[in-house]
Amino acid sequence: MIRVSLLTILLCIFAPIGYSQQRPLITEDVDITTAGTVEISAGVDFQQNVKFPLSGLKGDLTRVGDIRIRQGFASNVEIQIEGVLQNFLAINSRTDPSPIPLNINGQSTNDFDDFTISAKIKLRNETRNLPAFGMKFGFQMPNTDQAKGIGTNQINVFSKILLQKKFGKIAGKTPRANVYGNLGLGIMSAPLADFSQNDVLLYGLAGIVRVTDRINIASEINGRISTRSGDAPLGTESVGQFRIGTQIKASGLRFDTAAILGLTKFSPRSGITFGVTYQSPNIFTPAK
Repeated sequence: MIRVSLLTILLCIFAPIGYSQQRPLITEDVDITTAGTVEISAGVDFQQNVKFPLSGLKGDLTRVGDIRIRQGFASNVEIQIEGVLQNFLAINSRTDPSPIPLNINGQSTNDFDDFTISAKIKLRNETRNLPAFGMKFGFQMPNTDQAKGIGTNQINVFSKILLQKKFGKIAGKTPRANVYGNLGLGIMSAPLADFSQNDVLLYGLAGIVRVTDRINIASEINGRISTRSGDAPLGTESVGQFRIGTQIKASGLRFDTAAILGLTKFSPRSGITFGVTYQSPNIFTPAK
């Protein structure tokens, strides 16, 4: 509780001074990618003491090719594809016997990620007194091989409410501060129980501060909370993390990095992420 309270205080310091969205954060804002353009992000994560209760594995995880593709289809509609091309786990310990059959040789394993496809809709523009409002909904595909010990190979669906408010102006037009949050519901299949699921509460609170025209500071708390009384089904446990980092714009790209700190017993203990984002020019004309 002390650590969570301290991180909440830190977030309150940094969150009210935010700008824009996405990498290195995972909380969703309400802004829509410009219609007719594509935003492509790619990154690498290093996370320590990651737990996989379904397989019983614990270790240090490297996520290579954290891909986020966002396509603007209209002024208020965006389609997203997100996932990791390859996860590499250096195994530090394992449960014996494992809750599920595994196909692992040695002290490491690797696998493709369970990719997510979603849509974001902006329902209301921000006004002087009220925040912008939107929704995001989608599903996670079963792309992983559970025998590799990293993914759950399940179909999960979710829906979120998005809120966002910008504060301050630079040169009379550019917002200095952007605070945004998510609240939603995820329906996660319970891998070891027939005809069973776990409904989890999804949350996120984030902000990014514009320090200069090229440098932003970003911060967030993001995660999910199991609504089951007692222990959650394996693979659907409560997880959460705190992130704080920077965005740097250079050569038409946005580079980012952030430190990661886990907030629950099933979250990674710590980690760091690096990435880059590119926004294309208009590649098609949206239908009217």
